[in-house]
Amino acid sequence: MIVTTGGEVAGAQITGYLGIVRGIVVRTPNIGQGLMGGLESMLGGRNDTYSGICEQARVEATEAMVQHAEGMGAHAVIAMRYDSTELQAGMTEVLAYGTAVTLQGS
Repeated sequence: MIVTTGGEVAGAQITGYLGIVRGIVVRTPNIGQGLMGGLESMLGGRNDTYSGICEQARVEATEAMVQHAEGMGAHAVIAMRYDSTELQAGMTEVLAYGTAVTLQGS
């Protein structure tokens, strides 16, 4: 599955727009991640623990979006974006979304 932040797929002709697809993940750190992330926060600088949690949430949200697109019969997702919202302290929603399209010859 091609996923791009652009509005087209280079070298391919879009033949149909199937609609918006999305993948949503709500993440909270486990107790070990919370302790390590809290310690890193107190020390200042880069927080690798929380960065890892965020990256994993983006990966999972993207995978869910791709599954949604595949279920619609899409060949690609264009105009892909991420959004996130803190639902409560320590709980974050990550949303991956874009437009599912079909491509000529795919």
